[in-house]
Amino acid sequence: MARVVVDVMPKPEILDPQGKAVLGALPRLGFDLVTDVRQGKRFELQVEGEITDAVLAEIEKVAETLLSNPVIEDFEVHVEEHSVAEVAHEAGR
Repeated sequence: MARVVVDVMPKPEILDPQGKAVLGALPRLGFDLVTDVRQGKRFELQVEGEITDAVLAEIEKVAETLLSNPVIEDFEVHVEEHSVAEVAHEAGR
């Protein structure tokens, strides 16, 4: 099975109160290197068979129709070998 990831982020001109809240908390926790935070969504989709241009085009339609709000969000579709959970597990987290 193949994995296609859709990352959804607020458009740059859209306010991001969750990102601002995280940014405000970081210095209070002793993290001073971060200068900006934008919070988004990540969708990991399992797909049967090979990833073709047609499959990616269909996932783009899914992202535009269901996973994002094109008025206020941008999205990116890409293929990944491992999920975040698999990587964390391998790293012992």
